[in-house]
Amino acid sequence: MSQFEIVMPKMGESITEATIIKWFVKEGDEVVEDDVLLEIATDKVDSEIPSPVAGVVKKIFFSQDATVAVGSVIAHIEMGSGNKVESGTPKESELKPDQPKDKQENKTPLTEKKPKNNALRYYSPLVKKIAAEENVSTDELESIQGSGVNGRVQKKDILTYIETIKHKSKEKKSSIPSGFDPAQSIDNVKASSSISSEDEIIVMDRMRKLIAEHMIRSIQVSAHVTNMLEADVTNIVNWRTKIKDEFEKREGLKITYLPIFFESVIKALKDFPIINSSVEGDKIIIKKKINLGVAVALPNNNLIVPVIKNADSLNLTGLTKELNRLAQSARNNTLKPDEIQDGTFTVTNFGTFRNTIGTPIINQPQVAILAIGTIEKKPAVLETPEGDVIAIRHKMFLSLTYDHRIIDGALGGAWLRKLADYIESFDTKRIL
Repeated sequence: MSQFEIVMPKMGESITEATIIKWFVKEGDEVVEDDVLLEIATDKVDSEIPSPVAGVVKKIFFSQDATVAVGSVIAHIEMGSGNKVESGTPKESELKPDQPKDKQENKTPLTEKKPKNNALRYYSPLVKKIAAEENVSTDELESIQGSGVNGRVQKKDILTYIETIKHKSKEKKSSIPSGFDPAQSIDNVKASSSISSEDEIIVMDRMRKLIAEHMIRSIQVSAHVTNMLEADVTNIVNWRTKIKDEFEKREGLKITYLPIFFESVIKALKDFPIINSSVEGDKIIIKKKINLGVAVALPNNNLIVPVIKNADSLNLTGLTKELNRLAQSARNNTLKPDEIQDGTFTVTNFGTFRNTIGTPIINQPQVAILAIGTIEKKPAVLETPEGDVIAIRHKMFLSLTYDHRIIDGALGGAWLRKLADYIESFDTKRIL
């Protein structure tokens, strides 16, 4: 028999510790390779940690909610032929269908309900744990169409099932928070009794709580001011229309407007470096790297901001590929913690939702954020050698929210104007 150490993984360059949210196994459980052992959390993302080996969980060193340093041993897995449990605890597959597992193992809470073990396909401990907590029967599990290899049911599959099938009838309560006091934590908001029983209550998940706290903290820290202007993006629209099919055929992915705008954002940040900075006390830290954060809406209605590192070192094709990769990872919940850190400037695209103008909140510790609105055809006055004419042009609003502690209106307005100038002067003869 050999013993394998499970250590707290390094989740990014700046991550030194993580919190154990939940164990999906206990001492004495038998696991196979890639079974999810536990879920951990940093201050921004949650991650599932799979087992790299098959064997028996012999020792768990940290309990749920413990904060553990990176590199610390958190569990031992004993490997060996047969992978039998030395304590004499029968394997789950040896239990009778009508014999609850909690009667066989005194370490399992009596309140934990297990689905009967008559499944025809394999389910990870995480999926089985969710099924038990949500009272999803084995028959129901068998009916779920899995998106994993060979139709395996993954976490997102069972959560989608629970949301759409099991939770059609929402729990009603007699009161909900009447407002939010920024001085309070989200968990301590006072309730009001003025809400009727017909109102629906949705409890914030962990990510939504983090977003709420992050936004409130940003408002408390920075003096927010927003400048707006309308830019003519006709040249970019015409150029993209001309090259998009060839680009997709050559690169295997679509080119959107966003990476094209990123090029102009990068140029403007180089012209006004203080926009690409942060504040610590009475010190302004101007960042040499340009790491562009991109706000991505998730299927669960939450928001995350993956970061294109060293964006100024990438050409348009590179920006397009990295943007697509990060956005896809964000929606699949496969972002690494390091991929959402160290941003120096953020862009949010309201145009995706056909919104015209917005006033975004600064993503701390940055000092500015750009919002891009939808592109619309509008009549515009053009100056020509023959005189002014009215023509149909493609127009788009740009909104820059900045920290008035260090950026005054003149500087914020100048940066936004410079950005619009770069966008409007886009070379339509450019070869990609």
